[in-house]
Amino acid sequence: MAKDDHAPRTLPKYSSTFTPEVNAEIRRAAATGIYDIRGGGAKRRVPHFDDLVFLGASMSRYPLEGYRERCDTNVVLGTRFAKKPIELKIPITIAGMSFGALSAQAKEALGRGASLAGTSTTTGDGGMTPEERGQSKTLVYQYLPSRYGMNPVDLRKADAIEVVVGQGAKPGGGGMLLGQKISDRVAEMRTLPKGIDQRSACRHPDWTGPDDLEIKILELREITGWEKPIYVKVGAARPYFDTTLAVKAGADVVVIDGMQGGTAATQDVFIEHVGIPTLACIREAVQALQDLGMHREVQLIVSGGIRSGADVAKALALGADAVSIGTAAMIALGDNDPKWEDEYQKLGSTAGAYDDWHEGRDPAGISTQNPELAQRLDPVEAGRRLNNYLKVMTLECQTLARACGKNHVQHLEPEDLAALTLEASAMARVPLAGTKWYPGMPGGAF
Repeated sequence: MAKDDHAPRTLPKYSSTFTPEVNAEIRRAAATGIYDIRGGGAKRRVPHFDDLVFLGASMSRYPLEGYRERCDTNVVLGTRFAKKPIELKIPITIAGMSFGALSAQAKEALGRGASLAGTSTTTGDGGMTPEERGQSKTLVYQYLPSRYGMNPVDLRKADAIEVVVGQGAKPGGGGMLLGQKISDRVAEMRTLPKGIDQRSACRHPDWTGPDDLEIKILELREITGWEKPIYVKVGAARPYFDTTLAVKAGADVVVIDGMQGGTAATQDVFIEHVGIPTLACIREAVQALQDLGMHREVQLIVSGGIRSGADVAKALALGADAVSIGTAAMIALGDNDPKWEDEYQKLGSTAGAYDDWHEGRDPAGISTQNPELAQRLDPVEAGRRLNNYLKVMTLECQTLARACGKNHVQHLEPEDLAALTLEASAMARVPLAGTKWYPGMPGGAF
């Protein structure tokens, strides 16, 4: 029987469970016997700010005129107990990223860009560098479980102190800095051997719970003469209870970091399977502050996957006082630029993206401790780029606030939002677009 060349062919059916990416990871695990470690944040699709839209003014609301009517963006952090609260021009701060994970040039660039924009930077694990302190008009000092580089002198040099309980990329897990990044200077700052992987503890050795944390915060206040605002940063897991306990412990500011938040390096299984999305944690944290009568008295900063002025405006509308960016700031400096792709492959990348940069081979000179690579980054030019990005985000946020009739971005409120999906509606507690209902609303509408 002659073969029918015109017989229809069936397409292969790919499993939605055993995808090519899943299969590749199974093979990698079978070949190596170790779990995957990478940087960045969660890559899976989760409900996010894109699932919300603003209800701009029309007949029932009166918008502000964009060129003649003001819409302010300033924010004050640390008004509860600190003698010297932080005053920022914009509600966007730079998250903690360590010297070690980032080059000294990158830390300097962050300080330059943030200062031009009128906002703050944060030290990250490993201590304070002269480059960052010298260029950051407002610098928040992270007090981490590792206590790497921690000393009272630098505590007093800071403008605020952030007690880190957890990160959104790995709530309940410790940090990691691979040996490739442990240069002589990094090793000296952390008082650990050069070239050896450094792991941070998953919990702080100075306390075992919120009662002990209250004592530690009082100690930090006495060291700094009660001048500095004290932040408490938690990874998003149980935001209502964690926010409540942070307030009980005496925090001036609560920072909550969703699972889209990045990290220098940790287990992939942590990044993708621990914690909850940024969108899901905001209203829980705000509810805790409202129930305690502390909303706006204790400020709330939200981080994890913030990319644009629209994200900023939506976080503020849900009740945050400010947001914090990390990965986006690195990209603004020049990370992950396609112009580096060819050279990145020459440096031995297997992933072709930020995943591998925890290994210190970043050709942009940002996520590296290699002196030759780090020298490629011009801190002045990179700082200018960051300032431009922060300016655009702020203008976008103002534009949306004006469209909703607000003369300050912090006047945005949940009533200005609608959700496009059931998941986002339930998490943000705003109605589905075109309806008056959200899942679980008081009164049992759903």
